[in-house]
Amino acid sequence: MSRALAVLLGVGAGCLVGMQAPINSRLGKSVGTAQAATFSFLVGTVALLLLASFWHGGLGNLGRVSQVPWWALIGGLLGAVYVSVALVAVRTLGASGLTAVVITGQLAISVVIDRFGLLGIAKQHVGASRIVGLLLLIAGFLLVVRK
Repeated sequence: MSRALAVLLGVGAGCLVGMQAPINSRLGKSVGTAQAATFSFLVGTVALLLLASFWHGGLGNLGRVSQVPWWALIGGLLGAVYVSVALVAVRTLGASGLTAVVITGQLAISVVIDRFGLLGIAKQHVGASRIVGLLLLIAGFLLVVRK
């Protein structure tokens, strides 16, 4: 995949994530927080089961999950925590405030992951420009969430 396509797809996925919390929050007001998160994951699971059925290797590749490190199995749990927190926090922070704090958290942990080569990612040089970028993002999120 080209870098340009990866960036374009990433921006598109980011747009979808930006829409996810308000949508789930609206559902949560009607059915409850945990129930909305559960329904969200149920819909996502059905969609992924269909996709995986037709993707290279089909569902048979799921038999290999016993061959991965334990931490590679908790992505869904992390997603469930995010969805549950986001659908409540968006009510207080708004979509832009939630997005600002989430992206700041994502970038902060990503810099740590890159620097130390954690979670199966090759070590990356973390220079001054990345640190300045993170500091600017923190400043941006503070401007977005302040009253």
